[in-house]
Amino acid sequence: MIHDRIAPMRVLALITIICSFGLLGSCQHSYAGNTAGYGRTPLTHGPTPMPVVQQSRYLAEANPLIPSRPLAIPSTPAPAPRYAKAVCVMDPRTGRVLYGYNENERRQVASTQKIMTALCVCDAGDMDHLITIKREDKLNVSPTRLNDIATGEQYTRRSMLQAMLTGSYNNVAYGLARDVAGSEKAFVARMNARARRMKMYNSHFANPHGLPGPQYSTARDMAIAACYAYVNPIIRPMIDAPHYDFVLASGRVRSMNNTNKLLTKPGLHWVNGMKTGYTNAAGHCLISSGSLNGRAVVVVVLGCTARQQIFTESEKYLRWAMGV
Repeated sequence: MIHDRIAPMRVLALITIICSFGLLGSCQHSYAGNTAGYGRTPLTHGPTPMPVVQQSRYLAEANPLIPSRPLAIPSTPAPAPRYAKAVCVMDPRTGRVLYGYNENERRQVASTQKIMTALCVCDAGDMDHLITIKREDKLNVSPTRLNDIATGEQYTRRSMLQAMLTGSYNNVAYGLARDVAGSEKAFVARMNARARRMKMYNSHFANPHGLPGPQYSTARDMAIAACYAYVNPIIRPMIDAPHYDFVLASGRVRSMNNTNKLLTKPGLHWVNGMKTGYTNAAGHCLISSGSLNGRAVVVVVLGCTARQQIFTESEKYLRWAMGV
């Protein structure tokens, strides 16, 4: 009788153990899938989540920043990259990729991801809101810092955003993020949520400034972000400014030159943005844009080994796409 009762109990215990292992394996597989990151096989893109002109909030008649006509397909083949590790050339009106080279390869993208930071700051609105500088804003954001701002001083969200996009100051990016979301961690969550909404399938951000961290994006994903920045009425004039005079709390003016040297290069008056970036992990990077005769283009160049190379490569693709 005892043996009759023990046998079924042993069977039941064995089934429970087997199910437990199965459940654990399932959880581990799910966790691994959710943390697929830098260096792993990138996801394949479907159609780019444009054309922006088909989205109600980006209707061309309601937003004069949208190009009036799409880019023509260039009559000549795209030039091969000489220095870049990844390239994406995109039409900001239609979202069509005119040329891609390793465009879905996951990489660090350095300060070009400040474009994402700018989009999230604009989502918060109230550009006249005063940001109070805190001591933590100047910590752990070397080497590019705006050292002229001091703890306790106040600056508008608009002036801080312009300083970040013109001078690429990491402590300004951190201060914006902290003020907008309450903490860097909360702001990064907004960055990643916005990336998902924009169908940036191969991106994950860990900070608002682009210094090395457990994060990645791709040339194509950053081109998508750039297309949204291109039609943003707050960001668009900021990324086109070759120079900015930042008025400090003391009244002194801190002059800043844009790190994108294409904005002031003779013969490229039609170039109107966007953002440089550099770290040892990412190499030299540049998101650039241009507009001519009602058409526009966004060019993302990532992973050059020397600074001048990003300007050479970017100009080459800007001219090719625009037929200049």
